[in-house]
Amino acid sequence: MKVGFIMHHCPYCGTKVKENELYCIKCGKQLPEDATERLINRKSFNKYWYIPISILALVILSAGIYYVIMQNQTAEASDLYNKAEESVMEGQYGEAKELLQSALENSKEFKQADIALTYVQEALKIENSIEKANNYLKKQEYQKALSLINDAENSLSNYNGNAVTQLIDKLTSKRNLIKIEELKHKLNQNPSINDMKALLWEAESIKHDEAAEITTDIRNQIVDYTFSKASENLNDKQFSDALVIVEDGLKYAPNSGKLQSLKTTIDKEKTAFETAQRQRIEQAISSAEEERKLNENDAIELVSVNVENNEQDKLVVKGKVKSVATIPINTILVEYALSSKSGSEFLSNEVYVYPETLYPNEVGEFEFTHFDIDQEGKNINIKVDKIKWYTN
Repeated sequence: MKVGFIMHHCPYCGTKVKENELYCIKCGKQLPEDATERLINRKSFNKYWYIPISILALVILSAGIYYVIMQNQTAEASDLYNKAEESVMEGQYGEAKELLQSALENSKEFKQADIALTYVQEALKIENSIEKANNYLKKQEYQKALSLINDAENSLSNYNGNAVTQLIDKLTSKRNLIKIEELKHKLNQNPSINDMKALLWEAESIKHDEAAEITTDIRNQIVDYTFSKASENLNDKQFSDALVIVEDGLKYAPNSGKLQSLKTTIDKEKTAFETAQRQRIEQAISSAEEERKLNENDAIELVSVNVENNEQDKLVVKGKVKSVATIPINTILVEYALSSKSGSEFLSNEVYVYPETLYPNEVGEFEFTHFDIDQEGKNINIKVDKIKWYTN
């Protein structure tokens, strides 16, 4: 006969217990009085697992909520960034700064917003510099104003893009405005002709419509002065000095037909002066006596002559002549005298006609600016005493 041994267990935690024990030695719970209930070896769920499971569920839920929040913040930050871009393009830097700061509050790792904020802060400094430059401009402290603008532009050297280009264009426009105002101020100080030549280069360097007009005005004044001084030397037969003056003037007005014509006149007048006797002999043996007389004596007809004041209040003599010769004539010299309304003559002068050569029936012009006469043209009479010319 085989004897069996029945093993009892705690119905709560499954720990082995003895038949005569009243409480489980492990979980401490009271054991059932019915011994058969102790015979069931069951493994009940350990309640201590509830803690880690609950913690895990909480972590997963929190992570999900955090992810959703971060996604919303990132989307909002991107929207604020886009609005800030629009504000920057409109020049609303203060508004853009607030938008970018809000974007970074929503997404601290938003690198583009951080870079843009740095640029906007620099742009606000530049706006302040422009305002200071305006104040210097009002005080006619042009160099201080230009220094501020140049420093502001240099501060943008590490930035690029449409917004930067737009701000640089604004700085360039302001710089040109300051230079133009400085140029006007210098011109109002009655600069010498040498100063005018320097101011011409300054005006040409400014890319602006108004600066272009000033450039043209300065160049015309240089041409008029050069023509007058060279003509004075030419009239005194100082051909080399006259040529030097004209060539210097052409450096500043290379396309001046007036000076180019005078240069040609000087060269031909010099040659004519040296060969005058030879030309007279050649003319003397001309077979067409009547034509020769016409071309030598009556080849030029005075069309008009008047005295007026130019924009700089300088006295200007202007006139026109017409060729009635049958051959080309050149180096036409007009001699005239100026007198007061009472008839008192106070100046005689000579001026060459341009173009240098006139063909039959062509009209030429002459002009001379008297820089040393400070009178109104309407108070002066002019008389053309003689007109000289050469034939080839």
